[in-house]
Amino acid sequence: MRIGFVGFGEAAYHIAKGLRQPGIASITAFDINVTSKVRQRAREAETRLVETNGELAQSCDIMLSAVTADQALHAAEQNAPHLTAQHIYADLNSVSPGAKQSIARVIDASGARFAEIAMMAPVPPYGHKVPMLAGGAGAQEFVDRLAPFGISAEIVSREVGTAAATKMFRSIIVKGMEALITECVLGATRYNADERVFASLAETFPGINWKELADYMVGRVVVHGERRAREMEEVAATLREIDIEPIMAEAIVRRMDWSVEAGLKQLFGGEAPKGYREVVDATAKKLVGAD
Repeated sequence: MRIGFVGFGEAAYHIAKGLRQPGIASITAFDINVTSKVRQRAREAETRLVETNGELAQSCDIMLSAVTADQALHAAEQNAPHLTAQHIYADLNSVSPGAKQSIARVIDASGARFAEIAMMAPVPPYGHKVPMLAGGAGAQEFVDRLAPFGISAEIVSREVGTAAATKMFRSIIVKGMEALITECVLGATRYNADERVFASLAETFPGINWKELADYMVGRVVVHGERRAREMEEVAATLREIDIEPIMAEAIVRRMDWSVEAGLKQLFGGEAPKGYREVVDATAKKLVGAD
């Protein structure tokens, strides 16, 4: 079996590392922006980088699209002319059910089989074993062929859209909590009230270590704010498709974009900060500098 990746960011890198095992003949990837980090990841995952979509299609049987949400349809349109009936095209991107259906139409017209995949947890630390939901005409074959290598995917529907909807509406809660906790600590620390806020929350929601959760979730906003903002735009689009005003989804987009505009990812070198206080201190310094 030969695997190909469209885009070779964090998710593709960790999945590729896990799939590098006996029975997988080769893993290749095409990325429109081959940086030194992409090259390093490719070396670590023993993945061959190719220069065109055509080369990618020729080198794989199963093609996994793992690009940014706003490029998912474009990636399908670029690859479709090179696909054949021998290909499975699996879209792993966090896009709306309507976007998945648009991608499916593009892939179906090529003769390839389409599978929508919704990854239901952060890829690290699961790697290729990250819990997935699958749908579409190609879902069963995708699962049958990759399950022996550790892929964990539940088929939820032959229709395209159900898996994506599950992911979208879960994101309102997960990314909403990240945005809320970030906003909470930015304000509470100004009054040295954060520890008391967490203590009070622990009484209301026992069993949760709120400081540890804040350290983790604020770090996710720093590292993945850009991708999360675009994903939440897809959530907003999903809600509009069914005539629900995306009040909270759009607010989450604003907080995620704030982290991008503040340059927090670059400030921390693309790595997660040790805790939320580092982010609070960094933003305070930027505000002082702006004054």
